[in-house]
Amino acid sequence: MSAPGIPPAKRPTILDVARLAGVSHQTVSRYLRFSGEGLKPQTVARVSAAVDELGYRPNLVARSMRTRRTGRLAVLIPTVAFNPARMLAGASAVAHEAGYAVDVISVEGGAASRSARLSDLVEFGQVEGVLSFAPLDTEAVERMPAATTVVIAAELDDEMRGIGELADGSAMTEIIERLAASGHRRFFHVAGARDFASARARREIYLATVERLGLESAGIYDGDWSGESGVAAVATLPDDAPPLAILAANDLVAAGVLAAVTARGWRVPAEVSVTGWDDVATAPFLIPALTSVAIDLERIGSDAMRRLLAAMRGEEAELDDGPTSRVVWRASTGSPEAHPA
Repeated sequence: MSAPGIPPAKRPTILDVARLAGVSHQTVSRYLRFSGEGLKPQTVARVSAAVDELGYRPNLVARSMRTRRTGRLAVLIPTVAFNPARMLAGASAVAHEAGYAVDVISVEGGAASRSARLSDLVEFGQVEGVLSFAPLDTEAVERMPAATTVVIAAELDDEMRGIGELADGSAMTEIIERLAASGHRRFFHVAGARDFASARARREIYLATVERLGLESAGIYDGDWSGESGVAAVATLPDDAPPLAILAANDLVAAGVLAAVTARGWRVPAEVSVTGWDDVATAPFLIPALTSVAIDLERIGSDAMRRLLAAMRGEEAELDDGPTSRVVWRASTGSPEAHPA
């Protein structure tokens, strides 16, 4: 902060850098735009030293007016109903590595509201590209100027409910197959709310896999993703339910299941195996540690951003071929002890 009566120091300009380095301002501009490519090493060294000595920073506003480039991307999400931090972290890391800053914009309302906000961003040239993690109005996107690239990553709906890769329930098959191989014959599913595509997918795979393997289903309890629904589901089971494998819709439901099972005097995993979904940070620290399904949210976010950057360059995106989800096996699952008939 300047002392009273003393004007603030003048911000160094590209001309100041050129004078100190003993080169033309065009040379300094080339250095800044192309990281010194095409210049003599001694010239690069002089300009770099002048930039450091003066503390020169490019005027991004002026540059964007000249080049129509802002160096900024926007990520649109619905009004937050769950924490999207891991997907945003993956997307932001890829954008930052490519030299872009990222603005995250949460918009209330549905696709029409997000599309209207998108129109404002494009009209005023605030960003070079937009990644939306929720649906947009298709006609509105088609009317956007070609100068701004828009990519829709169909992972969330208007209510931030998982669709696309987030609704993949294929890990349910691996869970049932492995537990069946360890000796489990009876299964029970505490499902999530049916208005979620992810809950419907896991429910359908549960039923199909149990039937395909000739196993017994003790039923499906329609829960609401809460720990209370896990407790309520266990209360519906008869006293002779074990040996049993309980597959919960998420880790919070599974925590409720573990509490209720323990309260009934059933041992985990000797009599009851329990699995969750999402592999939240507390899952390894439950008693016993919870078997769960880890979702690579960072990869979903980074792949979405790679698609946007590739579209901006007119290229095919190079995406990660790894699986989106994997089962993390822990102490809450195991072979059931033999019970008298």
